[in-house]
Amino acid sequence: MRAMTLADVDAVLAIEQAVQTYPWTRGNFIDALDHGYICSVDDAGGGIRAYAILMPVLQEAELLVIGVAAQQQRKGVGRAVLLEMLDVACKKNMLRVFLEVRASNAAALALYRSAGFGAVGVRRGYYQNANGSEDAITMACELTGEIN
Repeated sequence: MRAMTLADVDAVLAIEQAVQTYPWTRGNFIDALDHGYICSVDDAGGGIRAYAILMPVLQEAELLVIGVAAQQQRKGVGRAVLLEMLDVACKKNMLRVFLEVRASNAAALALYRSAGFGAVGVRRGYYQNANGSEDAITMACELTGEIN
């Protein structure tokens, strides 16, 4: 993993648009970079294959977005990126990381649970979907210095 740069935005956006039903925009990624969020990409193998953005707030962070190129999914890349972001948060002395995930996204829920996240709440109607909206599960991971 390395820091995302402005030059990476096109590649990251292409992945985002390919794997997300309601993708972030170019402006969202540029804003994250401009605001100094922790923006990282995984470019193992020569091209960007995954990305993640953490928004730090005092001693906590929110995982705003994580994405893995379609051809790299189900190969452990997402887990590696998630664990790397948790490690970064630990090294910055953050106490916990939060995220929201679609209630219907069973694969992401399983990934987050396996990395130590637990459900802490529900945001009703948080995400758009084909039927209008769906709930988000809010999850948190307490950082203890040991990342699963």
